[in-house]
Amino acid sequence: MTHLLGGRKPALIGLAMLVAFVLMAFIGPLIAPYSDTATSTAIYMPPSAGHWLGTDDVGGDMLSLVLYGGRTSLFVGGAAAGVAMLIGGVVGVLAGYAGGAVDMVLMRITDYFLVIPDLALMIVVAALWGPSLTHTIFVIGLLLWTSTARVLRAQVKSLRERAYVKRALSMGAGHVSVMARHIVPQVGPLLMANTVISIAVAIFDESALAFLGLSDPNRVSWGTILEHANERTAASNGAWWVVAPAGVCIALVVVACYLVGSSIEDALNPRLAVSHLSARSWRLRSTNPLAGRALAAEARRDRRRPA
Repeated sequence: MTHLLGGRKPALIGLAMLVAFVLMAFIGPLIAPYSDTATSTAIYMPPSAGHWLGTDDVGGDMLSLVLYGGRTSLFVGGAAAGVAMLIGGVVGVLAGYAGGAVDMVLMRITDYFLVIPDLALMIVVAALWGPSLTHTIFVIGLLLWTSTARVLRAQVKSLRERAYVKRALSMGAGHVSVMARHIVPQVGPLLMANTVISIAVAIFDESALAFLGLSDPNRVSWGTILEHANERTAASNGAWWVVAPAGVCIALVVVACYLVGSSIEDALNPRLAVSHLSARSWRLRSTNPLAGRALAAEARRDRRRPA
């Protein structure tokens, strides 16, 4: 990770933001000034010294709710991205390495999942299974693996034709050994980049499901905070502090994941960082001054030589 992100300011900024949110998720409930179920005497109280982010419609401290909700949202995002990484990684590696009928069957299944609207299917499945945090994780994870599988398949098909892979097979190495020793380590960073971006998508999807009332009602998350604010007309009452903190946290995590994931992808494929081609970049220049003068003298002699 260090050699992939070193010297890239967007990646370092995104990584710092992610680390800050992860630390907030771990220690947030310990430093929260109030419990997530505690209420004060005033509702829709604006930010003050006693309540830095104000209170909601039942008098709950918004800072405490955001700290507690961050743990749930990040846990759902990380767990769902882990499920998607596992399924997408297995499908992509098997399809790319095996090829033939295995590749065709796995890719047709992937195509079917790709054409299904994710949010619509999440709503249907979550409604059938019931509002639960575990159900939310599996619903999101089972629908996020398709892009990872297709990206890994293309990379594995290229790696399968490399000389060292063919040499290992010719020396008697088994297919499982080749995949474990030569294929999976090569696609690991690419899988990591897709996983980081999947975390952002999973957090956004969890917030969408919670906003629609399909997440666990007994667990506070950034999505449930927005759901309650919408149901209890916080914006109509001018209580912007009930909506803004959770929304800003979701936006910052999504941006941080995108910065880290895109930087890893750029490091793996430097051609993505080229925004234009300059004519001067194609000019060949010798690093040896004596060789350069010799080439120039030879060119002058060629011009003077009679035809």
